Amino acid sequence: MPRSYQPINPTTDTTTTRTFLHEVIPITGTILSGTYGTFPDNTNIKNYTHGMFQSVYDYPYLSSSANHIFDLTVGYGSFTELSASGNTQNSKKINMYTSHALTLLGLTASTTASLAADSIRSFESDLVLDQVGTMGAVFFVDLSRLLVKDEIKKNTFSITLATGSWENSKESGQSLTLQDARARVNGDNVNTTLGGDYGVLYTASVASAGDAGYGVVFYQAGVAVITASIFSTPQGFIDGAQGNFIPDFHKRNGGQTLNVLHTLASASISGACDAFRHRIQNISFNNTTEINSTIHTCRAGYNAFNYSSNPTYVKNSKIVVKDIASDNPVAYVTTVGLYNAQNELLAVAKLSEPLRKSVSNELSIRVRLDY
Repeated sequence: MPRSYQPINPTTDTTTTRTFLHEVIPITGTILSGTYGTFPDNTNIKNYTHGMFQSVYDYPYLSSSANHIFDLTVGYGSFTELSASGNTQNSKKINMYTSHALTLLGLTASTTASLAADSIRSFESDLVLDQVGTMGAVFFVDLSRLLVKDEIKKNTFSITLATGSWENSKESGQSLTLQDARARVNGDNVNTTLGGDYGVLYTASVASAGDAGYGVVFYQAGVAVITASIFSTPQGFIDGAQGNFIPDFHKRNGGQTLNVLHTLASASISGACDAFRHRIQNISFNNTTEINSTIHTCRAGYNAFNYSSNPTYVKNSKIVVKDIASDNPVAYVTTVGLYNAQNELLAVAKLSEPLRKSVSNELSIRVRLDY
């Protein structure tokens, strides 16, 4: 037990700080299809009996070293032309769209008493949320918290998708890169909803706010929403309206090719995810880890802590490190203990090296608690 205590003034000796750490996270298309097994039966892709989404791992998912990196799923709104009872997994595709919309966007009405279809906000490729220009059919990329940490750093997210033929889906010349090009860390060109902040995904050549967006990314939730219209030529259709679609967006095992509308209507969710995953060439973003810290300045004045609390410091009532009785006492500080008002030890900080303490000097030691 210490022989004396030095009080900490909460006004002058204590402060709080926030530090943001960022990591660059690259996910290459070869991990998604090509590295482990033969597409679409890659051993790092896990499909479930419920068939509502598929999970992607960085190693074969049965391996003990495998890490879950994201989930893929698809959905469309009940208000679109795609919604039809005869479609494969029609209700599940609508449910996936609805559940994501409820979680990330919430309701248009001020009350949550009603969950009518027209009260649930639809995804839009802008920041207005006026239910104009909705994204009726979308692909969802739900990134793992292991990668996202606390959030995706704004203006760092990008995804490159192949827009050419099925066989040439890995050729970089036939691809489109989407990124949150206009979002800023200070909150400019970002909107905030129930699911946190989100920014619009534009093409890499975005020039102004009036350019078309092809999806959105929710930074805190770690979810990217990509409109299915990106697979039409030219890119852009709304609510399933007919356009010039890439004819072989998906190719089934039997050799049958489907455009994106036919895929969303007739393929299972897992099949549609396979087709989308086959066209992902790259995903990249910076994650964010927020570290909150409390910094205490522990002061040892000239006349304080000059004697060691180590019992071996004194022998026969004499300080063993002194050769001459008239010499000033000397001690070396190795540890700082933080106590509460009842003198109960709460935290211990170890110094990197002992610090000499005597009546000729004083010490100010900063103790940082991260949480």
